[in-house]
Amino acid sequence: MLVSAFGADPTFLRRRSSEVGARPDDLTANARGASYKPLFGIGDPQASQLKSVARYGELTLEPEGASAIVSYPAEEQIYFILDGCGTVSYAGQPAAVRQHDFLYLPPGVPHGVANPWRQPLRLLVMGFRIPAGVRVAAPEKLMLANADEVAFQQLASHGPSVQFRLLMGTTESKRDRLAAASQMVSLFLMDFAPGGTNIPHHHEMEEEIYYVLRGHGDMVAGGGADGNEGRYPARQGDAFFIRLNATVGFYSGSGSGEDHDLILAVRSSFPFPKRD
Repeated sequence: MLVSAFGADPTFLRRRSSEVGARPDDLTANARGASYKPLFGIGDPQASQLKSVARYGELTLEPEGASAIVSYPAEEQIYFILDGCGTVSYAGQPAAVRQHDFLYLPPGVPHGVANPWRQPLRLLVMGFRIPAGVRVAAPEKLMLANADEVAFQQLASHGPSVQFRLLMGTTESKRDRLAAASQMVSLFLMDFAPGGTNIPHHHEMEEEIYYVLRGHGDMVAGGGADGNEGRYPARQGDAFFIRLNATVGFYSGSGSGEDHDLILAVRSSFPFPKRD
């Protein structure tokens, strides 16, 4: 789905994972048992609407499947394991991964994924453009952690009805589990109490993507011409891309006694051209 006002660029894009078909990708070229769904960015028809995000999609490896080995000179990537277990190759060195692991892949380092197990492996692939002239040092070892081992915390600016797991930030981060990235500003999980919200807000210099891992509710994406919130039903497997300076937020649809709604979110920045 695309929403725009007055002929401007889209305020947001929406994708339902179950309705997105697999398409050829670098990761699936000459690979076995591998398929990729491009939700946003490269491989998606509306890829030109994204500024800092190069790609965002789901990679699935069938049992005994493996992706191609890839490397990008001007793109950093993050993987988040949705389901299953497998092995990630980082500069030729293997590392075991499992559900809810997240990891950083810097520009220029060859990497790929394999699934030696009997259950499918499914992960999110997130890529972010590195501006010309920006150098990103590659860690000697893979930077890897598991989201379930990161403590929840409240952030005063988002109210008491949502808790955050701060997974990854830039190399300057002092609060995230991994201080790793360059243009990817923040990767985090949000756990919503029934009827809770993270208070609709906006980021002037950052794009953001929400992925509903569990539950359902109303996504706030952009705003109407009258300044009211744009609210859209969202459920597990839905993903929303929010452009620069557009309103974003979520209202939980879970009731008392139900599992909390859970969202994986990622923000990224891209410098505007300098003006004389």
